[in-house]
Amino acid sequence: MLEDLKNYFFQMVQIDSESGEEQEFLKFLDNLFQNELGAKTQYDGYGNLIIRVKAKNSLKSEPILFCCHADTVKPGKGIEPFLEQGVIRSKGDTILGADDKAGIAEILVALQRAPQYPPVEVFITRQEEMGLIGSSFADKNLLKAKKGYVLDSETLEEIIIGGPSRVEMIIKIIGKAAHAVEPEHGISAIEVAAHAISLLKTGWIDPITTVNIGLIEGGQVLNAVPEKATVQLECRSQNHKRCLEHSRLIKNTFQTVAKAKGARLEIDSKPALRAYRISENAEVVKVAKKAIQSIGLIPETKVICGGTDAANLNKKGIATATLGVGGRLPHSKDENIALADMEKAVNMLINIMKDFS
Repeated sequence: MLEDLKNYFFQMVQIDSESGEEQEFLKFLDNLFQNELGAKTQYDGYGNLIIRVKAKNSLKSEPILFCCHADTVKPGKGIEPFLEQGVIRSKGDTILGADDKAGIAEILVALQRAPQYPPVEVFITRQEEMGLIGSSFADKNLLKAKKGYVLDSETLEEIIIGGPSRVEMIIKIIGKAAHAVEPEHGISAIEVAAHAISLLKTGWIDPITTVNIGLIEGGQVLNAVPEKATVQLECRSQNHKRCLEHSRLIKNTFQTVAKAKGARLEIDSKPALRAYRISENAEVVKVAKKAIQSIGLIPETKVICGGTDAANLNKKGIATATLGVGGRLPHSKDENIALADMEKAVNMLINIMKDFS
């Protein structure tokens, strides 16, 4: 029974699908679900794949949604999976791709094995790893489900019921160029950036809020006072108001330093995510808890500061919780997943489908 799960997963991870290059993998899934389950498939305007599977031994007409993303982070080309002592890893100098192809394989096998389920919509998104882009462009009118699950977490015990607001900021600093031997005639954009950053608290600001300085660029030559510098950063918080407040604080800090130094700023600040939380009493949460208990684990609900496609699906009116696929160390070359945990995930999904039938 484990062999089919392993084979599907191996097939999937060996098809390259780094963010923005998912087309070949999506076409593979399109054909696979049609051939294995007689599914009907459709692409939305952004190229996300919608797979519809008819009900099995159920009179229910309302579908349940299962969502995964097709893309992987880098380095994700030429993945060579191997199984050793029950654990799947990558042979080469790459990630494994269990994030999120393990979830897709588990959904497929669960649908094959489940004795009953209502109509099912499987939604495979593009460019999730680039900021949930695919699901943000999802056509709500093409998805009929009102309840669903994103399979894109790690631990099988966890049910993620909330996520953060996120603000992205690009701060361009314009100083004044001068020769390095006449620094009094210049305004160093790099110094402005460094001074402002030194005044910020980064990492965990409080138990629900983080700030990260992601990219810094500046200067052109060694012997000149740098005229321009760019800082890119993000602020996240499980509380939307807190996220906006701290983003304003960051903006004000840069503005104060720039004014004191005589530099100018161009600030592009945009919200990338809106905090959400679904109720502990929501049906998708109750059903998930029961399904997790059925595989011998103790369920735990959690609100995170990471983004999943559930943020956009909830925004579009689909009550969506995020569940684990069993993987470990995603976004690293040490990424791995135990085949036994994939099997547990399949059984969890089978029980969820049964409860919605």
